[in-house]
Amino acid sequence: MKYYPPSLALLLITLLASFGCAPSTLEQASQETVTGMIAVPGGDIFYEMSNPSAEGVPLLLIHGGPGSTSCSFGLLDDLITDRPVIRYDQLDTGLSDRPGDRSRWVISHFVEEIEAIRASLGLDQFHILGSSWGGAVAAEYGLEGNTDGLLSIILAGPLLSTPKWLVDADILVSQMPDELQQTIRKHEDAGTFTHPDYVAATDSFYARYLYHQPRKDIPECDGVSGNSDMYNFMWGPTEFSSTGTLLSYDRTERLHELEMPVLLVAGEYDEARPETMYEFAELISDSRVEVVADAGHVAMVDKPEEYAMLVNSYLAEIEQR
Repeated sequence: MKYYPPSLALLLITLLASFGCAPSTLEQASQETVTGMIAVPGGDIFYEMSNPSAEGVPLLLIHGGPGSTSCSFGLLDDLITDRPVIRYDQLDTGLSDRPGDRSRWVISHFVEEIEAIRASLGLDQFHILGSSWGGAVAAEYGLEGNTDGLLSIILAGPLLSTPKWLVDADILVSQMPDELQQTIRKHEDAGTFTHPDYVAATDSFYARYLYHQPRKDIPECDGVSGNSDMYNFMWGPTEFSSTGTLLSYDRTERLHELEMPVLLVAGEYDEARPETMYEFAELISDSRVEVVADAGHVAMVDKPEEYAMLVNSYLAEIEQR
């Protein structure tokens, strides 16, 4: 969840105009990428659609955070090419408008964003992939949104239960060197989350369980920033300490209501532990788990080729049913 300091192209434009909510800016680069803005409650959000001419069922990508951005999904542009792939920045972060209205920093608003994207882009059929906090939004859409035409959901290292997330975090912290554990607990008890020692210990946790591989340069992320205020307000100071509005968030008792196929994905060293993904899968009738070897929580950045292969294979399987 970490915050960090689609021939079809012409049809798309026609559809946007017919819905009366055409993007306020629309750019097309060599028939491969379409970018623009879509009106949602409270403002306009940025989106990018790669492979706009591809014939496969579109895939909608939902980023983590809260308050992170979609730019890391750019690593998948050249790896998932059989279908339009849409990424977007949620309101108040990335390249989207930033009205700063905290009353919209609730999960129901982010479900409304997906409804607006579907209407604007004419997504009669589509798949969803939600990563981390985006997994919470994807699951919530599966429970509360318009699921007509929603063929599948991929939940990648999802936040589905804050209490369970924090239990997993405690387990992972307990596997760190004693000195780091003591530093973390000392400053959490004191509330001194900006102390240099606590920041260093937090970075050590992230190096183990967030990005397990050396960080990659992602051109799409140049000049794009997240929203730390949203992260702190909704989640809290660190991945393993929640103090925000999501503190009591838990959908485990409703996961059985998800009627579409669901794939749960975790990195081998994910802070959303693979063991927990198997527990969630037991609650969903049509589900399974895939683990990306030698990857952390942000598996799409650690191992983009393996991640894309897994997604491509699953979507093809679902569409062949």
